[in-house]
Amino acid sequence: MTLERAFHSAKELILDRFPSCHAALLSGSVIRGQETATSDLDIIVIHNELASSYRESLIWQGWPVELFVHNSTGILDFFKDDCLRGRPSLPRMIAEGLPLKSNQTLDSLKVIANRLLSAGPESWDEDTIDRKRYFLTDALDDFNGCTDRGEGLFIAGHLAELLHEFVLRTNGCWIGSSKWITRALREFDPEYALRFVDAFDSYYKHGEKRAVTTLVDQALSPFGGRLFDGFSIGKPIDEPSS
Repeated sequence: MTLERAFHSAKELILDRFPSCHAALLSGSVIRGQETATSDLDIIVIHNELASSYRESLIWQGWPVELFVHNSTGILDFFKDDCLRGRPSLPRMIAEGLPLKSNQTLDSLKVIANRLLSAGPESWDEDTIDRKRYFLTDALDDFNGCTDRGEGLFIAGHLAELLHEFVLRTNGCWIGSSKWITRALREFDPEYALRFVDAFDSYYKHGEKRAVTTLVDQALSPFGGRLFDGFSIGKPIDEPSS
């Protein structure tokens, strides 16, 4: 089995490269059964004598490996940063990971990671929602007004990122990036994720924009709809008279 081979290889890497580490675990697509021909092994190493965190890529026993090396206090700063941006990459890796070398520190980190994931991201305040509405409206206007196919392809990609973020964050859910966009949408609502993918797929294949526009308007509607007129950023409260 792929997982058995991956786990055995990862354990040998830890014994060879980090024999004195305090804890280590294997995470990523291989432990979820979602590996592809190009998947790598994500390995998190906890070493309390380490001064600062680092990341390293290497080939080990034929496996591409991504090493994420932290001490037990510095990793909490990464937890915080990930949660603030709404994409809990490292907490998810810790929560899902299979221990290669375990101790109480790793047990505690797993408890913290699971608690953060269950709590969800911080709720957006009204100002943040309005700002996101404005930029989503702006991207939608660019999308619908665009007549250049090349420009449209990239506007659509940008719009998809903004839309997925708005939908998930206003529903108290974590967001993703790249392939994790669709995964995050499926975790939120599999049916909605399918409509989302189909809408953008229809544009990429046939140039059809209506389904995308409908999705955006449906997302914005509970929060006042599209926003342009009257929006400002950084404008003084007491604007000087002309």
